[in-house]
Amino acid sequence: MPSEYAVLAFQIGALMVRNHNMTIRIVTDSTSDIPPETAAEYGITVVPVYVNIGDVSYLDGIELSRTEFYQNLPDYPSPPTTAAPAPGSFTETYNRLAEEGATHVLSVHLASTLSGMLNAARLGSEATDAVQVTLFDSQQLTMGLGLQALTAAEAAVAGCSVTEIVDLLTERVKRTYVLGLLDTLEYLRRSGRVNWAQFGIGTLLRIKPILQVHLGKVEMLERIRTSKRALGRFLELAADLEPMEKLSLLYINATQKEIETFRQQTQFLVPQGTTPLAVELTPAIGAHIGPGGLGIACVTINDR
Repeated sequence: MPSEYAVLAFQIGALMVRNHNMTIRIVTDSTSDIPPETAAEYGITVVPVYVNIGDVSYLDGIELSRTEFYQNLPDYPSPPTTAAPAPGSFTETYNRLAEEGATHVLSVHLASTLSGMLNAARLGSEATDAVQVTLFDSQQLTMGLGLQALTAAEAAVAGCSVTEIVDLLTERVKRTYVLGLLDTLEYLRRSGRVNWAQFGIGTLLRIKPILQVHLGKVEMLERIRTSKRALGRFLELAADLEPMEKLSLLYINATQKEIETFRQQTQFLVPQGTTPLAVELTPAIGAHIGPGGLGIACVTINDR
C-alpha cells in the first residue's frame, strides 16, 4: 500500500513532482507485473513487451489477456516467445512524457542479464532530445522489478531528485529477491531454458523446482518431487528472507480459492501494517514457467 505522504500527494493530484524545477516521471516495462490500476495510481508509465504466438505478435496486457493466454498455453502448437519493445516505442514514450511536462524520466527495467529490454530503452533514449532520460537496471523481473518502480515513484512524490532515487534503488537492488515454486520444468524445457538430457525425461516431469532471482541471476535452489514437500520447502526458504520491508505475492492461472489459500500460507511473511499485492505473472514471463506457479517478490530489511 502507498505510504501516507504518497496517498496525500496523489489525492491532491500530484502524479508528477516538481523538484528544483524538475518534473520526474517513472517508466518501466510490462514484465514488472504492476497492475494497471496501481501504475495509474503511482503515475508510472508501462511500456508493453511483445508476446509472439506462432506468427502473430501481441502487446502484453493490451492485446492479450492473462486469462486467455494461460488457458491456451498447453495447446499452443509451438512455444510462445517474447521480445522487447522496439527502441522507437521507448522514444515515443519519452517524447510523450516530455509533452506532458516531464523534464526528467527515470526508466527502470528488466534485468539486462535476462533480456535486451534495457538496451532497447537505451537506444530509445538516445533518439530523443525532448527530455533527459536516466536508465536503471533493476537486476530483477516480475514484481522484483515492480517493487523498485513503485519505490522510485514514491520517492519522486516525496521530493527526491533523480540522483537520490537512483541511489535509493541501487541500495535496494541487493535486498530484492524473487522466489518461485514451479509446478513443472516442462515449459522451461520448451523455451530452451532446460535441457532434457540434463535430468532425464522421467525425472524432469516429476520435479517441482524452486527458483531464486537475485542480482540478475536465476538460480535453481531445490528440486523436489512432490507438491506438498515442495510447498513446505518453499515457505521455509521464504522465511529465511525475513524480516521483509516489502512483499508481493505471485501466481499463474490460479483460482480465487487458491490465491486466498496462498495468502494464508504466506501471512507470516507480511510486513506489519501492509497488505501485499497479489499479481498474476505476465505471459512474457509465464510462457517460460507454465500454469500453476507460485512465488513471492520481496525487499528484505537486512543485507544477506
